[in-house]
Amino acid sequence: MDRLLPLLRTPLACACAAALSPLPVLAQSTLASLPAVTISAEEGSGAPLAPSLQAERARLERVPGGTNLVTPQQEARLATLRDALDYQPGIVIQDFFGATDQPRLNIRGSGIQSNPLNRGVLLLQDGLPLNEADGSFIIGLLEPRNAALVSVRRGANTLTPGATTLGGELDFQSLTGADERARVRSEYGSFGRRALQAALGQAGQGWDGRISASADRYDGWRHHSASRRDALQANLGWKSGTLENRSYLSWTDLQFDIPTVVPKERVHSNPQGVLGDGNTLQDQLLNVYRRDPRRAARQLRLANRTLWGDAALRQELGWYWQSTDDFFNDQTTHFGTQSHTSGLQWQASGQVGSALHWRGALAWSRSRMERTLDANNPANGSALQRFGSYDLQAQNLQAQLGLDWQWAPAWTAHAQLGASRQTRDAREQRTGQALDQSWRFATPKVGVSWTPQPRQRWWASLSRSQEAPTFWEIVSASVLPPNPASAQAALVALQLQSASTFEIGGQGRWGEGANAPQWQITYYRSEVQDELMSTADANGIKIGTYNYAGGTRHQGIEAGFSGRSGAWDWRSSWTYSDFRFKDGRYAGNRIAGVPRHLLNAELLWRHASASGTWRMGPNVRWQPGATPIDHANTPGSTQDGYALLGLKLEWKNGPWNAYLLADNVTDRRYASSYAIRNQASAAMPGYLPGLGRSLAAGLSYQF
Repeated sequence: MDRLLPLLRTPLACACAAALSPLPVLAQSTLASLPAVTISAEEGSGAPLAPSLQAERARLERVPGGTNLVTPQQEARLATLRDALDYQPGIVIQDFFGATDQPRLNIRGSGIQSNPLNRGVLLLQDGLPLNEADGSFIIGLLEPRNAALVSVRRGANTLTPGATTLGGELDFQSLTGADERARVRSEYGSFGRRALQAALGQAGQGWDGRISASADRYDGWRHHSASRRDALQANLGWKSGTLENRSYLSWTDLQFDIPTVVPKERVHSNPQGVLGDGNTLQDQLLNVYRRDPRRAARQLRLANRTLWGDAALRQELGWYWQSTDDFFNDQTTHFGTQSHTSGLQWQASGQVGSALHWRGALAWSRSRMERTLDANNPANGSALQRFGSYDLQAQNLQAQLGLDWQWAPAWTAHAQLGASRQTRDAREQRTGQALDQSWRFATPKVGVSWTPQPRQRWWASLSRSQEAPTFWEIVSASVLPPNPASAQAALVALQLQSASTFEIGGQGRWGEGANAPQWQITYYRSEVQDELMSTADANGIKIGTYNYAGGTRHQGIEAGFSGRSGAWDWRSSWTYSDFRFKDGRYAGNRIAGVPRHLLNAELLWRHASASGTWRMGPNVRWQPGATPIDHANTPGSTQDGYALLGLKLEWKNGPWNAYLLADNVTDRRYASSYAIRNQASAAMPGYLPGLGRSLAAGLSYQF
């Protein structure tokens, strides 16, 4: 496999591996959030800086709102972010090219308009922000194989001061040396998909360490859609009494080609094709092979966390630094960005008596970026004239205070107040044009929880969210495809996007025992002002962002159900999204970008024998009805509904684990995503065909 084994033999990997002497380790957690399994007190590291599943579940149960607790290591395949987060209510992932590229992540409609770079949620790695200080992130840099669990706090149900947006936060908690001694994993699939991971973990008296190296290659289903990702991640922790410290290192090299969008008709007639495969004027103007759209991002990240104290007063201090080199060619423009981000975060928590729990936090982050804009040569994809060179600086200072008061045995009142000062300063190096923006705002929240019995919890809350624009919205580029000399850049002054949200819901189990069915359901309604709307031109290329002049409304239902009965395991989720313009230009229309209904379900038959445990069965991803791709809701300009049928076969026997997956077994032709516009037609390039029928197989061994 090209370039896979050299990665696993890098000097840094060898040095870190040699430093970890072989000592006994704790057993790897075999817990799964879906379906339910028996919880053992010995499973998981249990340390506050690397919380066990039990500890994180207990923390989320104190949140008056919708959350998800995901255990990626229980999934058969972990090639993409969808593999880790599928079947989770409230989380919408729209694939672009089906590999390690840039899927569109959406929670409650936050950041759905932000392609090519995502915003709208705060990504955390071990409790510290992964986003740049302007709020943007490159989602393809995430490595789900290295996550012990993912803690998702949807909407305003956040626990860190940097999360102020409508979407909430996702915290990827790393596997440690106390979780597993070593693992080797290989994955292969259709269209040249192949992956290899090797991890080594060790633990001693009061310390542990782990290092993981992974490599992914994908030739691509569509033409011009190859991708690759190499990643190296390590962490080292020690504990002495009530003092604990953990250091983290990660390095990721991500590259992928972009096949871009096509007219709706080609989704069905030639879903693997790209513009350039035909003889139309569109094919000649936007020839993908000549324009060579692609992305390449490389990031190095260092972080450290220190925790001390006890239940009466516990404090944590963390810092992080990351350097990112990002190149993006969207067919007409080369965006080159070099960024350096650093941040500090202090958190404290404690309790007064048994009824009052409090927490406080301060956070500071800053990103310095240099961004260049070059017109793309339509003949060979090289850079032509430079039409933008920017110095960019984003800085945030944030505070948070929360109180939980159990004023009756079954009732708890919750209050949280966040305060932020955010700045976005941009300067054009050649002309001296500058735009400095700053915002001060508060994000309050009040809520109540009711626990009528140990296996059931209900909640309601009112909250306020705020989101500042990223530099991908502030720095605007425009190039007419037939005329690179027309390239223009501008700095755009934008307002905060703000929202007031009401939320009500509950979760629990039906019956006794660890295998009792689990359920959760949440209804939310957000009244949004100055929503940030990014739109594409007639060719499907982003042209700018604006604040919608009227109000918008995001409301929906997030529901999940899972369990185990006899020889059957099942899990399912339903995410309903009703997003509309309240008034203004598009009053009454649906906001483009999010399917109204998204249903996922899986049913597996389980059989234990002397040769191991087998699980097999079907799964379905169903998006009924048509979704508008433009805010004008033009008839015919829709993503048609679809249902994708899959099959899964898993085998586990001690340290061995193998799987065989079949996706889209009926070879359904459908659009997985699309470019969002103010107004569109089906003839415009705007649709991304979803993957066809495919097979994948994998094998792992845990030492």
